[in-house]
Amino acid sequence: MLLYLLPSAALAFLLRLFCRQYPFLYVFGIAGTLCHELAHFAAGLLTNADPVGFSLVPRRRGKVWELGSVTFANLRWYNAAPAALAPLLVLLVPFAVAWWRTRAPWTFGAADLALTVLLAPQFLSFWPSSVDWRLALRSWPYLVLLAAAPVLYAQYPQLFQFVKA
Repeated sequence: MLLYLLPSAALAFLLRLFCRQYPFLYVFGIAGTLCHELAHFAAGLLTNADPVGFSLVPRRRGKVWELGSVTFANLRWYNAAPAALAPLLVLLVPFAVAWWRTRAPWTFGAADLALTVLLAPQFLSFWPSSVDWRLALRSWPYLVLLAAAPVLYAQYPQLFQFVKA
């Protein structure tokens, strides 16, 4: 399965190298940007963050380009991390496609070439932006829970026994 993703990962690496020199290559990143922003939007809907704006129009922000954005009206401590870090789930898309294509014996054909081009941007778009990470910090109570979990497990393992054997 990982071998199937190698051409997409290699193409993603080449796109990353040459996008700054040849801006027209950003056209290949549209699929990745769409998935990235849709992940924010869907997570916002599911966590009651109330997405009110969705844009795929690139904008210049200082020295960098903002390729897309989602605006939320109800971003709170309990939904900030899921909404902001949702693009991490975009990485599941290439793995799901690879699983689907390699379940049965296969040969690399024209459809796989098209999938390679469509999957490459997913490897570039799954990482949350610096703004996403800053927004995720609003969910700091989750960090307290994650830090307390090992201590609680060491002291009270019965808390983590959901089913008796």
